[in-house]
Amino acid sequence: MSGLSEKEKEGCKEILNSLSNTELFALKDTVTNRMITVESVKEAVQAIISYSQCAEELLKRKKVHREVIFTYLANQGVVIPPNAEKHVLVKKALEYWKTPKPSVEVRKPAAEVKTDNEVHKEGGNSKGCDYQVLGEEFCKWFYQILNSQNPSLGLVPQEWGPQHFWEDAKLKFCYSTSEQQFEEYQGAELVSLRLLALVRDELLFLNPNLDANGLKCVSSPHGLVVVAVAGTIHRNTACLGIFEQVFGLIRAAIGNSSWKIKFVNLNITGQNAVEDGEAKHQPLPTLTYQSSELQVFYG
Repeated sequence: MSGLSEKEKEGCKEILNSLSNTELFALKDTVTNRMITVESVKEAVQAIISYSQCAEELLKRKKVHREVIFTYLANQGVVIPPNAEKHVLVKKALEYWKTPKPSVEVRKPAAEVKTDNEVHKEGGNSKGCDYQVLGEEFCKWFYQILNSQNPSLGLVPQEWGPQHFWEDAKLKFCYSTSEQQFEEYQGAELVSLRLLALVRDELLFLNPNLDANGLKCVSSPHGLVVVAVAGTIHRNTACLGIFEQVFGLIRAAIGNSSWKIKFVNLNITGQNAVEDGEAKHQPLPTLTYQSSELQVFYG
């Protein structure tokens, strides 16, 4: 009998279906010791799942390549550096399958970020929303869709464009390498195109730190939600620096659970390029903003 949970079975089936038929049937022979005969891909996948002792054992099989695990995680919105080693990807997949599905779900819609359900604060405020959860789900959605535009990752690009921004959206972009440079854009089209250029043309990959020390969210009495996140920036096998990004989110309509981006402030600090193998031993960057400091963005 398989020792996999239902969520692990579902995830492993998706990963196995990404293998070529030759690889899949060879893996079936290895897992079942050639004792089981199958006649279809579906039967091969079921045999592999049934005769695997655990999900970790299955993912560590040589025929389950790191690329298919990476693609699976990216499609689930799990942001991870593109050159992470296989054992890191296996660990991330196992953690993802053990994590309960959050109450606030951010979809990938055609026009705006949506949350299916409000999460009520403890203490009885029935109209309250857990903005920390909202911020975390927004960041998963945003960096998944943005990073998918990077052609070097081999992902299917998701729908990116000005529809995710308010018409008068603003972008303030500051980057420091040998000297500090500053750019500013206004309008949904220009903001969308500049952010797109970072990943599509400059081949950057933004890896946010969604832990409590890397993500903070506050909300104003007038409905603006400010989300701030820190992370690392990568290109191919190198970690190029760190970033802090602040978003302003406003509901698309009163009483609606849809959100669109009002402003984006992006600060990038370059550093001597470090290979990802070395960078993984360094802690993820911590957000420098305090919650009280984020209130300056209310104006």
